[in-house]
Amino acid sequence: MSIRCQIFCAFAVATALLSSAAQSQTLSLKPFKDDLFAYPPTLSSDINGTYTVIDYREMRDINQRDQVPERRVNAQYTDTSVRKMQQDLLLKTDAGDVRHVAVGKTEGAGIIVLYLHGQGGSRKQGVDDFTFGGNFNRLKNLMAGNGGLYLSPDFPDFGDTGAAQVAALIGHYAEQSPGAKIFVACGSMGGALCWKLAARKDMGGRINGLLLLGSLWDESFFTSPAFKRRVPVFFGQGSHDVVYPVAKQEAFFRSILTKSKTYPTRFVRFETGTHGTPIRMTDWRGTLNWMLSKAP
Repeated sequence: MSIRCQIFCAFAVATALLSSAAQSQTLSLKPFKDDLFAYPPTLSSDINGTYTVIDYREMRDINQRDQVPERRVNAQYTDTSVRKMQQDLLLKTDAGDVRHVAVGKTEGAGIIVLYLHGQGGSRKQGVDDFTFGGNFNRLKNLMAGNGGLYLSPDFPDFGDTGAAQVAALIGHYAEQSPGAKIFVACGSMGGALCWKLAARKDMGGRINGLLLLGSLWDESFFTSPAFKRRVPVFFGQGSHDVVYPVAKQEAFFRSILTKSKTYPTRFVRFETGTHGTPIRMTDWRGTLNWMLSKAP
């Protein structure tokens, strides 16, 4: 082998290694106000952190955190400059027009996160900077600051039509960012769409993670393309949730591990938390970084 060839080959290998290293770095979200959004003390946890009970307290986690309880968080929890990267858009699809808010890179994103609201919500809920303890503002900043895209859409229902529109939205942006990992977070009744997406051949074969926040369960998941691909699933649930009882969601979580002891799933129980607590308290960065490490 000639010296010139040796030099070229060495350069090619070095370039590939640097590219690989850069890619791996993009798949780990950089911190954003981690100290403020860290979980409160852990009451109990299994050895590998698959199931964790968090010491949630309304007085501390709402009344002390918010300037106006449940309406406006204290200023230090937010950075509203991210609004410069926020757009209110309309996508025309075969399934219908999809109004949505996009934050971050609409092309060439390395990660895409969607939030699907529950009953009575809208696309505006997922981009409200001040409610839910500023947690949506943190998610927006995490995506904008890490070359990602955050989407909060409207949809007409929690059935097949709604699922078709969300699938069309995901398909559109996946085409614009073909290398992106895609994670779908579903609050409350929005979970019905999470499970429908998992069951679809196009979406179950494309999405890389599901987050169920104060949400429901669906046994059909076990026959879905997403389950077969071992798509990571995160559950956040308040122990005092009267809409979707924690015991039933915990039972479903454990049934996943019964099917496969090594399935990538985690459950965070917020002790004394209510229906909306997981949306307020879930650590987006920690959860998404775990999912990125497990994503198919």
